[in-house]
Amino acid sequence: MPRQTIELRIRRQDSPTAAQRWEEFTIPWQENMNVISCLMEIRKNPVTKQGSRTTPVNWESSCLEEVCGACTMLVNGRPRQSCTALVDNLPEGPITLEPLTKFPVVRDLQVDRQSMFESLKKVQAWIPIDGTYDLGPGPKQSAVETEINYAFSRCMTCGCCMEVCPQYSGRSEFMGPAPLAQVRLFNAHPTGRMNARERLDAIMGRGGLVDCGNAQNCVEACPKEIPLTEAFGELGRQTTIHWLKSLFGK
Repeated sequence: MPRQTIELRIRRQDSPTAAQRWEEFTIPWQENMNVISCLMEIRKNPVTKQGSRTTPVNWESSCLEEVCGACTMLVNGRPRQSCTALVDNLPEGPITLEPLTKFPVVRDLQVDRQSMFESLKKVQAWIPIDGTYDLGPGPKQSAVETEINYAFSRCMTCGCCMEVCPQYSGRSEFMGPAPLAQVRLFNAHPTGRMNARERLDAIMGRGGLVDCGNAQNCVEACPKEIPLTEAFGELGRQTTIHWLKSLFGK
């Protein structure tokens, strides 16, 4: 027997400096609803369960197919994408929605993930090319390399791994799992290897690889099942070799 209504309990915050509060909503159940469609239903008529008119709930989303990572929030206490959080797959009872806790709140369920993007810039998570002339065909990669690189390329900077990492917070210098995994990706790329030393230098300083406590929560939380611990192990090998070469001037 399908549920007739959906109960939602949402943590609200009007601005980055405003106090947080809880609001409850009841909406009609419809087939194949996800959390995003629930929020859209509330937006049509933002009235709480108690009958008080309120403002529409603010959230962020884009692709709605678990690719962009923008709609990540805490759904029943678990960091995940709200676009793929199907109501019928969630436990009976109120659905609790909260913003991620490791990033500053912009408003309601939207957070500012700029710190993660700044770390990506710090580790040069890109392939530098000169686009002013034809570079010809790209370097060839083996099937094994392609398979490994594809796994890491699936990262959508959703922040799930950062949310569950004990070492990462707004008060720590640790850059977090996602930027480190991108170092693993771009250092493996045939063209990206040209800047491997600069990336390794970036993660060997304060807030880098050494700050990882190996809790391995990130692997459990990653919606794309990216082998993050494999990345950290490989980066440990790369940084050790890089340090030895620097030590002996080779």
